[in-house]
Amino acid sequence: MKRSRGLSARGGRTERKGKDTRPKKIDYSDIPELSEKQLTRMRRVGRPTLGDEPRKLIAIRLDPRVLAWLRETAEKKGLPYQSLVNEILAEEMRKAS
Repeated sequence: MKRSRGLSARGGRTERKGKDTRPKKIDYSDIPELSEKQLTRMRRVGRPTLGDEPRKLIAIRLDPRVLAWLRETAEKKGLPYQSLVNEILAEEMRKAS
């Protein structure tokens, strides 16, 4: 029988230690239903689209020093660092046009 090595996606080891890792069933019976007023006040949570089209989710590998600089610079500007990356690339795109 082939044995699993227990490696996670992030490269660390996971150990079971004899614990049951199956999802537990949750009893929702004691939670009251929402009223109409509560339902009408609900709103979608998430990032709004910026511009005409929603942004695309990508994965990119960056040098740790570059990422640290981006995060520091973005924090000083009060932006998420992904938005700063987009601004920098958009500016370079405008220069090239």
